[in-house]
Amino acid sequence: MTYRELYQSWLDDPYFDEDTKAELRSIEGNEAEIEDRFYRSLEFGTGGLRGVRGAGTNRMNIYTVRQATQGLANYIVAHNGQDKGVAISHDSRILSPEFAREAAKCLNANGIKTYLFESLRPTPELSFAVREFGCIAGIMVTASHNPREYNGYKVYWEDGAQVTPPHDTGIMAEVAKITDFSMVKTMDEDDARSLGLFNVIGSDFDDKFIAQVKAQSIHPEIIPEMAKDMKIVYTPLHGTGNVPVRRVLKDLGFTQVYVEPQQKIPDGSFPTVAYPNPEDPKAWELALKLANEVDADIVLATDPDADRLGVYAKDTKTGKYVSFTGNMSGMLIAEYIFREKQATGTMPENPALVTTIVTTDLAKAIAANYNARCIEVLTGFKYIGEQIKIFEQTGCNNYVFGLEESYGCLAGTYARDKDSIVAVMMLCEVAAFYKKQGKTLWDAMLDLYEKYGYYKEGLATLELKGIDGAAEIQKKMQTFRENPPKELGGFKVLASRDYKTDERVDFVTGEKTSTGLPSSNVLYYELEDNAWCCVRPSGTEPKIKFYFGVKGSSMEDSEAKVAKLKEDMLNI
Repeated sequence: MTYRELYQSWLDDPYFDEDTKAELRSIEGNEAEIEDRFYRSLEFGTGGLRGVRGAGTNRMNIYTVRQATQGLANYIVAHNGQDKGVAISHDSRILSPEFAREAAKCLNANGIKTYLFESLRPTPELSFAVREFGCIAGIMVTASHNPREYNGYKVYWEDGAQVTPPHDTGIMAEVAKITDFSMVKTMDEDDARSLGLFNVIGSDFDDKFIAQVKAQSIHPEIIPEMAKDMKIVYTPLHGTGNVPVRRVLKDLGFTQVYVEPQQKIPDGSFPTVAYPNPEDPKAWELALKLANEVDADIVLATDPDADRLGVYAKDTKTGKYVSFTGNMSGMLIAEYIFREKQATGTMPENPALVTTIVTTDLAKAIAANYNARCIEVLTGFKYIGEQIKIFEQTGCNNYVFGLEESYGCLAGTYARDKDSIVAVMMLCEVAAFYKKQGKTLWDAMLDLYEKYGYYKEGLATLELKGIDGAAEIQKKMQTFRENPPKELGGFKVLASRDYKTDERVDFVTGEKTSTGLPSSNVLYYELEDNAWCCVRPSGTEPKIKFYFGVKGSSMEDSEAKVAKLKEDMLNI
C-alpha cells in the first residue's frame, strides 16, 4: 500500500482506538506529515526500536510496540525460551509504562513469562535482572538520551547484554515477518497474572542490584574520612537515576550531596531541558548554577535511563567548572581501578580493558602500563558486554573495566551494559582519593595527561532527517568509500578500515587484510603521529557522525590538531 492508503486504513480499521484516529484526523491536509508517518514501518534495528511517539507505522505507539514484540516472541518460542521468561523495565519517558505493559501482555499471549518492574528503573538494573532471573531476554523501554518526543526499546539476550549476532539479525528477521496487525497477539493482564505469566519485580530487588554496585568500591574507607569536605551536585535530568544514585552515595558515606531540585522528579516532558543528554552543554545550566552556589567539587548528570554519566569538576586555578568528555572521566576511573588493584594485589590474571574503535587511544596506553590486554570492539556497549561473555566461556581474559566514548562505562560484571550508577560511585571515590592528596579531579586529569601524553578526541555530527536525509547519509558514506582521503588535518592517511567490507588497506604497502570485527557501516582512517578519524551513520538518530583523535605534546597542541581534523572532515 502507498503511504496514503496506509493512512486511510488506520482511520477505517476498528483495530485502532479512537484517540489514535483523532490524532490522525488532526493532520489531514498535511501531506508531508502523513507521508513521514506512513512511508515506512518503524525500523527494528540491531538494538531494537527507537522513534518519535505518535500514530502511524513510522512512529512509536502501542501498535508498533506490539508488532515488534510479536516478532521477538516468535524468536523466543523458536528457541524454546518461553519458561525462562523476559525481564522488562522502563524509564521516565511519556508512554514508557504503557509500552512496557503492552510488550509484557504480547509476550504473555504467546505463552512467555514476564518479569515487569513495578515502576521505572535504570537500564543497568534491567541488564542485571535478566541474568538474576535466568531470563532468555530483556526489554528496556527507553529512548536513552534522545529528545523528548522520542521513545523506544532496547532488546537484551540471556547474557544480559543487548543482542549481538546472530540473535540481533534473527530477531530482526522475525519482526520483519509481522506484516499485518492481525498477526499480533495480546491478552488481558488479569488473565496473564492468574496463569503465572505476568510477574512484578518489587523494590526488594533493588537491594541486590545496589549491593553489586557497592561491591566494586576499592577504597570505601577513604569516603567517610573525606565526606564532610567533599561537595557533590547531581542531576538525574528528570530520569531514572535519582533514587539509585542517591542511595549508593549515602550508603558509602557521602554526606554533602546536592540534587538539582527542578530536575530530580521523573518527568518525560523534560520541562527544564529540551535534550536530556549529558553531552549537551545546555543540559547543565541548572546543575552548574547550583554547583556555584554550594561551591561543589564535582557536578554529575545522568541521562533518562541512567546508563550515561556526564561530569564537570572545578579547576581551582581559574575557579571555573571544566567539562569532562566520556573519554576523560572513563580514563580517570580506569587508571584508578588498574593502579589500585595492582597496588592492593587484587588484579586478576590476564586482565583486560575493553573499548570501542572510536574511544580514546589513551586506553591502550593505560592498559599497556599495567600489562593488561586492550581489546577494541565495534561502537555499541553490547559488544563490550559480549566480550565479558567470551571471557567467561573461554577463560582467555578477566574483565576489569570497559568504556565507550559516548559517556558510558562499566566496572564489574554484574551488569552487561554501561552503568552510570557505578560510574557515579567510582568517580566520587576517585575524587575523594585525590582530595585526600589535596588535588581536584581536574588536577588528576592533568596528571594523567602528563604521564601518558595529551590524548584528545572530538566529535562532529550532521543531522539529515526524513527520506532525503537517509539517502544523503548513504551517499556521503559511499563518497568516502570511493574516494578515500590521502591527508586529513595535515596528517598523512596511512591506512583505511572498511568494516562493512571487512577490509583494511595499508596505503604504504598496499597490503589488504581483514579488520577482524563483524560487518558494520563504519569507515576508519589510521593517520600518522597517533592520530585517527572515523565516520559512521548513527544507529539511533538521523545523523552521520565524525570522530577524531590525536596525541599532542600539550593541551594546546592537541586541541589545535583536533580542530584541524574536524575542519578537514566536515569540508570533505
